[in-house]
Amino acid sequence: MGLNLQEKQAVVAEVSAQVAQAQTIVLAEYRGIAVADITKLRANARNSGVYFHVLKNTLARRAVQGTQFEALAEKMVGPLVYSISADAVAAAKVVYEFARTNDKLVVKAGAYNGKVLDVAGVNALATVPSKEVLLAQLCGLLQSPVSGLARVLVAVAESKTEAVAA
Repeated sequence: MGLNLQEKQAVVAEVSAQVAQAQTIVLAEYRGIAVADITKLRANARNSGVYFHVLKNTLARRAVQGTQFEALAEKMVGPLVYSISADAVAAAKVVYEFARTNDKLVVKAGAYNGKVLDVAGVNALATVPSKEVLLAQLCGLLQSPVSGLARVLVAVAESKTEAVAA
């Protein structure tokens, strides 16, 4: 049974609220996936902070109207699942990880920072390390010159103490 007008308006309002906070949207076709697998995918998405829903494409198009994701509306064709996240890579990562183990979930398109992404773009976004890993790498990069200087100073001090002792 279809949704009445008020229910449709509520769905559009809910999705619009998610889109307003989002950095990334990923569209994937879900034909032929078992319910148990979709349930696992939903749980993974929920744990990652990703809004993950099957929506009517017309309602999704209305929800993205006037947003940075409006260009994605032309890709909204067929049976799609929508992954929306405020984290730049979370939506792409959840869908990408599941699609690696289940070939029935097919990534169709995505959008990040106002730009429409093809399948390769979504996969590239999904393979970006997490924010914590990037911060740790940056911290290590910033510390390497300081620690290198400290090692040189210690070596110079040791060589001077050996020269004085000899």
